[in-house]
Amino acid sequence: MLIDLQIEDLGVIKQTQLPFSPNFTVLTGETGAGKTMVLNALGLLMGAKTDPKLIRAGASQLAIEGSWDISDWPLPQELVRGVGGEIADDGTVISTRLVTAGRSKAYLGGRAVPQGTLSEFTASLVTVHGQSDQQRLRTPSRQRAALDAYGMGTNYQFSTIAQNYQNLWDRRAQLGNLLQQLTQAATERAREAELISLSLAEVDKVTPLPGEHDELTATANRLANSEELRAGVARAYDILAGERDETPSGLANVAVLIDGARRDLQGAAGVDAALVPLVERAAEAGYLISDLASELAAYLDAIDADPALLEQTQQRLGELNGLARRLRMSTDEIVAWAGTAALRLAELENDSETISEIQAELATNAIEIERAATELTAARTKAASSLATGVTKELTGLGMKEAKLQITLNGSELGPSGADQVEFWLVPHLNATPSPLAKGASGGELSRIMLALELSLAAASQHPAASQKHESNQPLYTFVFDEIDAGVGGKAALEVGTRLARLAQQTQVIVVTHLPQVAAFADQHLVVHKDGGETSVSVVVGEQRVAEIARMLAGTDTSETALRHARELLDSSKSAGSPHTN
Repeated sequence: MLIDLQIEDLGVIKQTQLPFSPNFTVLTGETGAGKTMVLNALGLLMGAKTDPKLIRAGASQLAIEGSWDISDWPLPQELVRGVGGEIADDGTVISTRLVTAGRSKAYLGGRAVPQGTLSEFTASLVTVHGQSDQQRLRTPSRQRAALDAYGMGTNYQFSTIAQNYQNLWDRRAQLGNLLQQLTQAATERAREAELISLSLAEVDKVTPLPGEHDELTATANRLANSEELRAGVARAYDILAGERDETPSGLANVAVLIDGARRDLQGAAGVDAALVPLVERAAEAGYLISDLASELAAYLDAIDADPALLEQTQQRLGELNGLARRLRMSTDEIVAWAGTAALRLAELENDSETISEIQAELATNAIEIERAATELTAARTKAASSLATGVTKELTGLGMKEAKLQITLNGSELGPSGADQVEFWLVPHLNATPSPLAKGASGGELSRIMLALELSLAAASQHPAASQKHESNQPLYTFVFDEIDAGVGGKAALEVGTRLARLAQQTQVIVVTHLPQVAAFADQHLVVHKDGGETSVSVVVGEQRVAEIARMLAGTDTSETALRHARELLDSSKSAGSPHTN
């Protein structure tokens, strides 16, 4: 429920506040006073696109703030908490829209949010109907949507049937797209599978191992240079620990020299203990030289010129290098690729099986869609009869006593909304030939039909079945009617007021109207005033309200006749059952 609306620097409005009744609030004022700006403000608060031209001349920004009671609405509460917004203990939350020349900002519960979040927030709380909706009622899609909304409000099973059809249709589209993708790519995927298969065959023939190329390269180098390696290692060994007493230069080998140095240091350490650590280090050096010499000796014993092994190694390297050139990858890359390529090949080779599975599921889906479409048609037929009866009953009270609404369902090709072409027909009077609503209804008739339809839809949203709906399908909290009573007058206008008052006993109703007969039924009466170049909004009660009703009746609030008529109108609205208290 919308508690109030605060507007600053919007068009001709400098600053004003609009408090709303929880039941029936009416907004009136002379033409051009600024009623449209109030609706623009509400639209901005509901996430509408901004226009810097709406900013009042001389102001830097416009600001709209709305206070909402969402204590009974889990879905909006969840949304506010989801964005980190604050909900007061009494279940109220504030939404704000700021517009400057360059940008727009939106806030929900004190937290900055995208513009779309405001739209999502208000979608479950408010619906606005204006004269543009009357024109949309002329289109078959709008008529079908109205029928479905009524069906969902009056019958929980209708929602289940409609959702089941939608799910099947969505699955059909998903399967169709997947099948098209697989079919269109079949040639390309077959070519890819062939290339992978041929490459894997070459890999299987060579069977490379991880790290094999590097190991074989090292082995080949060693075998090809075995004599040079033997000579170099032998010289090193001879210097370190050869069996000769002296090297060619007349010096003993390194092992003998180090051992002699150790003995000399050991003798000196008997005189100076500070040399003991150096003795130990000389001994360690001797051990290292001995170990190094032992390893060199082992290497000399192992090294051998093996032409057969060298040839075998080089032949294997040739196989690996040839494979690498053909596949344009290193050996290790080939090993890694082969693992994933086998999986990809299995996936590609399963295309035909996948296509068969999809085609089988599509065949089953087609049968299920036909069955679901039949169920949806049956549900719509039942809802159409009930809605037509309800609207016809409302039209009787709106001055169209002989008028009847007929709703027909004609078969059509299956589509996202089923196999039904819904069309509203108007029978304006007895023995008249029914004509399509899109062609046969005048502006005034269409206004009353729209109101009758909305009253029926609102009643459906309050139907006990609606309480069984999922949270996302809960009935709307607030109805806003923008001069939907255009083209209605006299006794029919009184009936409009009576019905809006009746609707307001179930939910919040806000109406912008020029009809005094409608305004008289409101719980709260707001008047838009224009003084000079600025507009303000005030609540009128008592004699002020009488004066406003008189102005609406006669164009003046000073005529005694108009004032007397206004009092009679207010009194008659009370006797008719209006719950207003002012």
